Amino acid sequence: MGSNHSSETIHCNRYLNGQGPPSLEEQANGQLSGKYIGLTGSQPLGQMTWKILHKDLPGFIDDDTIQITYVFPNGTQMEKHPHPGHPYVGTQLCAYLPDSREGNKVLKLLEKAFNQQVLFTIATNKYGEDVITTASIPLKTQPEGGIAVNGYPDADYLKTVRKLFKDKGID
Repeated sequence: MGSNHSSETIHCNRYLNGQGPPSLEEQANGQLSGKYIGLTGSQPLGQMTWKILHKDLPGFIDDDTIQITYVFPNGTQMEKHPHPGHPYVGTQLCAYLPDSREGNKVLKLLEKAFNQQVLFTIATNKYGEDVITTASIPLKTQPEGGIAVNGYPDADYLKTVRKLFKDKGID
């Protein structure tokens, strides 16, 4: 299907240099190299990883699927969050992109936004709970089911997301 990958699942991380993401402990203790300095968003500490699934998404029958996993542990809100000092519940979610030229461009933009800590934020939901949510870039959290459930097919998704990133100065 699509790209020239082996039949085994390919596991990759969010760093192109192969060093892998820092542990949450390293992030919390500030034991990071200079490439993390200057982050300005309100995203809580978390990790982003991705892998290739050897199946297609509706509307992208010639391409494999990129499955992105975001993991955020429980934590305490900081000054940049709605209720500093209060806890928030962690979460794990998956997002999907076609493993195509355009899909890989969007993946790089998602990585950049995640590394700049602007992809997610903490917000208070309608029940008064502080939860982790996407900041302003929509994610396809279902591989199928259509637009109504944040899934595919959605012929305009990749173009729309690239425009949203460009409007935010991420390109």
